[in-house]
Amino acid sequence: MAKRLEGKRIAITGPRKAEELSSIVHKMGGVALIRPAQGTVFLDEPELGGGISEWIRLKPEWSILTTGMGLEALINTAQEMELEENFIESIAHSKIAARGYKTVNALKKRGLTSLVRDDDGSTEGLLRQMEEYDFTGKNVVVQLHGDPAPHLVSWLEERGATVRTVLPYKHIAPPEEQLQQLLDDILERRVDAVTFTSGPQVRFLIGHAAERGLEEALRASFEDEVVAVAVGKVTAQSIREEGIERVVAPKEERMGSMMVELAKYYAASSAGESSEESESL
Repeated sequence: MAKRLEGKRIAITGPRKAEELSSIVHKMGGVALIRPAQGTVFLDEPELGGGISEWIRLKPEWSILTTGMGLEALINTAQEMELEENFIESIAHSKIAARGYKTVNALKKRGLTSLVRDDDGSTEGLLRQMEEYDFTGKNVVVQLHGDPAPHLVSWLEERGATVRTVLPYKHIAPPEEQLQQLLDDILERRVDAVTFTSGPQVRFLIGHAAERGLEEALRASFEDEVVAVAVGKVTAQSIREEGIERVVAPKEERMGSMMVELAKYYAASSAGESSEESESL
């Protein structure tokens, strides 16, 4: 892999796959700094058991699955409860809607296929594909992905569905000292770019800065020298919603693609600067 990030210091805020992403950065000649901006807590059997038992009892007409990680967590908990076979059977019995390629892959591992899948990796993309189906009087179970999904739930309820949600894990802020280290790195320009792999990461960082009266200084850093990089369209939208306009993101939601896109951004910026210098001579 070409050394297209030579000399660049890249902050990695996603705790999952941090080592994998660091390896990609190193192979491209950059320096990876692990700066977690999000924690994830997986709920245990007592907290999840009721949701899984209800899913099995209901045998809902629709199962809506929003992340591969969440589905894996549910199946693992069902296994601990000695209900894995019943749980998978209840999903197989239903019409399945899946968001994201990781969710589709997790289903395939169990011999399951989704009837509906998003067209762009987002919840909005999933809703577009569900438009043609009738949800009147249907029982629907939604596997959440770390945060509530009020828009998805209200969309289903407006179409006459009875909706239950199951939250297998939730996103929490990391220790304050970790967020402070990342904030200092950005404000003092000790990093050239910051990668985000989920919306909560940027929300926790912005919230931490706001508590210290540094929110606008943080945004200014991202508009000036430090580049915000998103793993895909959904995360990029979350970053822009926090008032950061310059976001580099690939068309494909892949970590490798994210770093290639960043390298292209730097190459284009370098070419632009060289052209300006030539014109001034």
